[in-house]
Amino acid sequence: MLFSPSSRQNNSAKNSNCGHSSRFSHLGMTLIELMVSIGITSILTTIALPNLNDFVVELRVDNEISRLSRLLIVARNHAIASQDNVIVCPLSDNGSCTSNWHEELSVFVDSNNNQRFDGNINELMVTTKPAIINGDRLVYALNRSRITYQATGHLFGLGNGTFRYCPEGHNDKSRGIVVARSGRFYATTDINNDGKDENRSRQVIQCD
Repeated sequence: MLFSPSSRQNNSAKNSNCGHSSRFSHLGMTLIELMVSIGITSILTTIALPNLNDFVVELRVDNEISRLSRLLIVARNHAIASQDNVIVCPLSDNGSCTSNWHEELSVFVDSNNNQRFDGNINELMVTTKPAIINGDRLVYALNRSRITYQATGHLFGLGNGTFRYCPEGHNDKSRGIVVARSGRFYATTDINNDGKDENRSRQVIQCD
């Protein structure tokens, strides 16, 4: 029996379509499989999200502690190199220091020793650090509105104290920087492995 070319083409097309249909049926996903996949994804998400959130908070705190550390290093080194008093503080609009340590911090040369920034006499603004994220807290020692580095690298007066950075809603993630009268400082760590940072006197870092 003879087949026309068109008949052969039709049969080939049918066979080809059957092959594709068979392959696609194997590649598909049943409703039960889909529901199981969604359930597993939901469980994994529920477990992972709190850990991810903790990681993000810890990263934010560590970054701020690192930025503040670099700021203090720059201030101390500049005081020694320039043989001038260098001040670290949050500035008000009129150039005086405030105790709003959560705001932008400035490092400047106090060439006339009046404990304020006088741009009109061309005092040098060495560097600045941006304000911390809204809701978090950064505080320094009680009633301290500035840190003044002398030409020796030591602090002027009673400028020593502890910076405490406390992320909103995560007080257990708080960290600090302890500044000594020598001008040197250290970042706090979790000494006793209880999940909270302590200073070397084993006092937990907190802002309240």
